[in-house]
Amino acid sequence: NGSEQQLQQELEDVLMDPSVTELVGGPDHLGGAKHGYPTTAVPPRSDEPSDLSPGTPVPDEDSVVFSKLTYLGCASVNAPRSEVEALKLTSTEIANYPIYKILFCVRGHDGTPESDCFAFTESHYNTEIFRIHVFRCEIQEAVSRILYSFATAFRRSANKAPLAAKAPPLTPDSDVFTFTVSLEIKEDDGKGTFSAVSKDKDRQSFKLRPGMVKKIVIYVQQTSNKELAIERCFGLLLSPGKNVKNSDMHLLDLESMGKSSDGKSYIITGSWNPNTPQFQAVNEETPKDKFMYMTTAVDLVITEVEEPVRFLLETRVRVCSPNERLFWPFSKRSYTEIFYLKLRPVRMSSVEPKMLVTSLSFFLSFSRTILPDNDEPLLSGSGDVSKECGEKILETWGDLLSKWHLNLAVRPKQLPALVRNGVPEALRGEVWQLLAGCHNNDHLVEEYRTLITKESPQDSAITRDINRTFPAHDYFKDTGGDGQDSLYKICKAYSVYDEEIGYCQGQSFLAAVLLLHMPEEQAFSVLVKIMFEYGLRELFKQNFEDLHCKFFQLERLMQECIPDLYTHFLNLSLEAHMYASQWFLTLFTAKFPLYMVFHIIDLLLCEGISVIFNVALALLKTSKDDLLQTDFEGALKFFRVPVPKRYRSEENAKKLMELACSMKVTKLKKYEKEYHTIREQQEQQEAPIERYERENRRLQDANMRLEQENDDLAHELVSSKIALRKDLDNAEEKSDALNKELLITKQKLVESEDEKRRLEEESAQLKEMCRRELDKSESEIRKNGSIIGEYKQSAVPMKVEGCEKCSILFSKEGRLKVISTRKEGSEEDTDEEKEALKNQLREMELELAQTKLQLVEAECKIQDLEHHLGLALNEVQAAKKTWFNRTLSSIKTVTGAQGKESV
Repeated sequence: NGSEQQLQQELEDVLMDPSVTELVGGPDHLGGAKHGYPTTAVPPRSDEPSDLSPGTPVPDEDSVVFSKLTYLGCASVNAPRSEVEALKLTSTEIANYPIYKILFCVRGHDGTPESDCFAFTESHYNTEIFRIHVFRCEIQEAVSRILYSFATAFRRSANKAPLAAKAPPLTPDSDVFTFTVSLEIKEDDGKGTFSAVSKDKDRQSFKLRPGMVKKIVIYVQQTSNKELAIERCFGLLLSPGKNVKNSDMHLLDLESMGKSSDGKSYIITGSWNPNTPQFQAVNEETPKDKFMYMTTAVDLVITEVEEPVRFLLETRVRVCSPNERLFWPFSKRSYTEIFYLKLRPVRMSSVEPKMLVTSLSFFLSFSRTILPDNDEPLLSGSGDVSKECGEKILETWGDLLSKWHLNLAVRPKQLPALVRNGVPEALRGEVWQLLAGCHNNDHLVEEYRTLITKESPQDSAITRDINRTFPAHDYFKDTGGDGQDSLYKICKAYSVYDEEIGYCQGQSFLAAVLLLHMPEEQAFSVLVKIMFEYGLRELFKQNFEDLHCKFFQLERLMQECIPDLYTHFLNLSLEAHMYASQWFLTLFTAKFPLYMVFHIIDLLLCEGISVIFNVALALLKTSKDDLLQTDFEGALKFFRVPVPKRYRSEENAKKLMELACSMKVTKLKKYEKEYHTIREQQEQQEAPIERYERENRRLQDANMRLEQENDDLAHELVSSKIALRKDLDNAEEKSDALNKELLITKQKLVESEDEKRRLEEESAQLKEMCRRELDKSESEIRKNGSIIGEYKQSAVPMKVEGCEKCSILFSKEGRLKVISTRKEGSEEDTDEEKEALKNQLREMELELAQTKLQLVEAECKIQDLEHHLGLALNEVQAAKKTWFNRTLSSIKTVTGAQGKESV
């Protein structure tokens, strides 16, 4: 489905080693397949030497044998020229297939495991099925030689047809330079990559699909005269239609810029979101057999050319149905034109046959452009703001705030005069909240904490803009830091809170200013107040009607206050939206120093959005003399670079704000009415069909939005029903489980009561037994005690009294008496008696010892009985606790929990 000439060019782009021709001996030594015959990789023959070189040229043959190649197999592909799909296959050996027509060739990237692999695609049996064949070469250096052999084979099969017309000879002295500019459009394929869109061969129009995120790729290559170095891309612009005005071009976000790997081309890549309102025309399905035009422009800064040079490409496009199957035609996918740049002594650049208009449109653009050091624009967030303030000023503000807090509903009379001089930096957070009426706004604070937990449909846009907001300020410059995190959460929360407007560029700058003076919850509340109550929200609506009205009012004020500058701009065709868009959409926060920005927010919260006109007119008045000396490009550049830098000086900023506060802006209502009258007249003069088509598109948009809301609500309703059904099922399952548990518990209760009765009976029996044993022990103790007492009292005295001799020696208590007088004649009798008494005394002591031993044994038995009684009582008590008390507590717990659930 494509020419061999095109394939040869594709193969030449794949070749990475420019010296490969010298390595293999030049094209004359390499053969190629005859036209119409398949080309295959031939395995090495068994009789070849082992040290065969990677590519061995065989003279007078139509093939080249490469050794140590492994055929990894083939698979069906949808995009036969996609490098991404070619590199997805793994190194698994499958089988081999005949090749009927080769369409594309690719090799793995250097430094990756696929660097020794190459692959080519073919149309399988001339049908709509495409296959890719993958090879791996053990000798990595041979891959480039193999690809060169492919290129040589197809060059021969095309009978050495020239790829393009012969380029004109280089003429260094000529003032004409030739450039070839190509346009390629890529779409998100839903797999995380972007693939080139197909192109209608008959109409030569790009076939786009609605709603798909796209990328624009521009290739610029100089083909004649001495090389003019391209320093950088100044801007990539896009607009639906043909012969569009400069003001209608929309700046795209640049993703990359720079030279190609071979250094021959300069490549610019930009992201394009077709879902934005300005690209609505190329995001709606095109009627069958029709097409539309799209204009793409790239502005380049070229060495030896004073102003940026614009290359303008007008291409046909057709938006296909999402369900339409897009086959891949293999004609050239890029759109290419040749431009001739002529340099003149006056250093004006012109391009023929296309006119290169070097003016740029910055409408709704907040992208920063890298310029030379002397022309570098002021980064947002620049400038220091001192918190020092005179004591008298602080005392005045302190008295005012004290009175204001007594009645927050009424602003003090002296407040406007103080605000015009600027709020002290240390008090701005408090004063801004009071001016916005957010001093007691707890419901917004609570809602903010809920909003940050929800998903935002504009999360990618918010994330992309966070790094661009106040990069010159320390609090916001660190990726992932506290400043960027808080800024992200505020922008995300507002996009969810205000679904109609969502997130728009400009909000992040205003939110960053607020974050520098208050916590994020209060900053969100003030942001909501500014958007809804100060008219800023109306500027961001889809048709931007209110924004255009503001531009009209500014031009009318210029005509009244600065007529000579108004006339100059009119002659230059310089419209207000070309330089004042950021002023209104970001409240001067995007480019001007912080000292001036904070003062403007002071006035905005105190006097309303009309302050923007005061500041804008003051800027134009102070810059009038410089602007009158500029042309179109110079004026735009002056607004972009010198004007913000001029007010880095605090003194200059003070003078500007004094001038702005002294100006009285009137007739805004009159100019607004005039604008709407002109718009009505234009609509009446407009063709009815166009008006109806526009109204139809508006209604379709509203209908789509309502259908989307309806779908969301239906989805939410279904989700809620499913969740409720699931909760009900869970509750029923839980109820069944609790009922089963209750039955088991009741059964356990009955068993516990039976066990309790049994234990009580055993306890009573044990108590009775213990009582009997205790009574028996007590009776024995009493008996033993009485025996011992009687023995002590009567045993010894009775024996002593019964003996005449002993009664003399012992007292009634049984104690031995001391007899001082003895009879001399009875010494022998006395000795005998003493001996007898001693014997009796020993017998009595022995009997007494035995009695004491029996007493000790009785006491030990009593202690054992008491110990057994204590153990029995403890067992009874433990049995009561372990069965009865535990069962009762579990029943109470279950019945209590069930009672709560039933309540």
